[in-house]
Amino acid sequence: MKITFFSTQPYDKTFFDEHNHAYGYTLEYQDTQLNRQTVSLAEGSEAVCVFVNDKVDEPVIAALAAGGTKIIALRCAGFNNVDLEAAKKHGLRVCRVPAYSPEAVAEHALAMILTLNRKTHKAYNRVREQNFSLNGLLGFDIHGKTVGVVGTGNIGKAFARLLHGFNCKVIAYDIVADESLVRSGVQYAPLETLLAQSDIISLHCPLNDQTRHLINKKTLEGVKKGVMLINTSRGGLVCTQDVIDALKSGTIGYLGIDVYEQEEKLFFRDLSANIIQDDMIQRLMSFPNVLVTAHQAFFTHEALVQIAETTLGNIKSITETGEAVNKAASLV
Repeated sequence: MKITFFSTQPYDKTFFDEHNHAYGYTLEYQDTQLNRQTVSLAEGSEAVCVFVNDKVDEPVIAALAAGGTKIIALRCAGFNNVDLEAAKKHGLRVCRVPAYSPEAVAEHALAMILTLNRKTHKAYNRVREQNFSLNGLLGFDIHGKTVGVVGTGNIGKAFARLLHGFNCKVIAYDIVADESLVRSGVQYAPLETLLAQSDIISLHCPLNDQTRHLINKKTLEGVKKGVMLINTSRGGLVCTQDVIDALKSGTIGYLGIDVYEQEEKLFFRDLSANIIQDDMIQRLMSFPNVLVTAHQAFFTHEALVQIAETTLGNIKSITETGEAVNKAASLV
């Protein structure tokens, strides 16, 4: 079987080549994103492997089907970039990796909180320039603060448990409460209550029609002045312009984002020699209380092993049985 990978990075090749020894598939790697202009690169491949910023809409799916593709394998958890109805219509199976080291993303969210609070990134640069002043590096104790967790799936649950170690009060919002978290002391509350009471808010929910721009001008009117907002989930959960306005007014005191609404034009690329035309990301990076990382929360050795094993296992299982090896991973 031939599998064409899109949006490929060097580490993808390393981990998939290593774990492909057990499967013997022919793996073809494309650096470019999958979209209507590049879909022809997949012709003749029984499966394509895509990532978060690939555009798998109806025209792309129709072209994939016409070229002989039977399986769309996401090597990530989110699937908002895939038209599932179109895949069903054209007879393509879709699978994903529903859980790959939730701790990786949860720990990165915590790292962003600690970095923004204690300004270790600024201290690192200062000391290297022989500036040992503490002025401007004042932080606060996370101990005892109220942390709001929006979305308590695998990642949100892992994040909530980490915060217990800081003796934080953890408030959660989700459609369904996780009983294990409730037993551990997490309090579920309506979103409005969570926003109003939290010193730190961390987003861990999927992106869909109900959650798009969950954080916007109206919802930000109900937060504590100077709140810390962390987003390691999907960029579209946040209305970027409204967040910029909230930073300018001081409503948001700290912002940490590992994802961004327009990240497909920026992330996973070296643009150090380019003039970036995206004014909003440039504005965000100009704030001293904003920390941006380029979708690296998932990026641990353990997570990449799990992604490769689950993705290849899903393809093998669909080919042999019609179902993904992990039934929770089967979407269509």
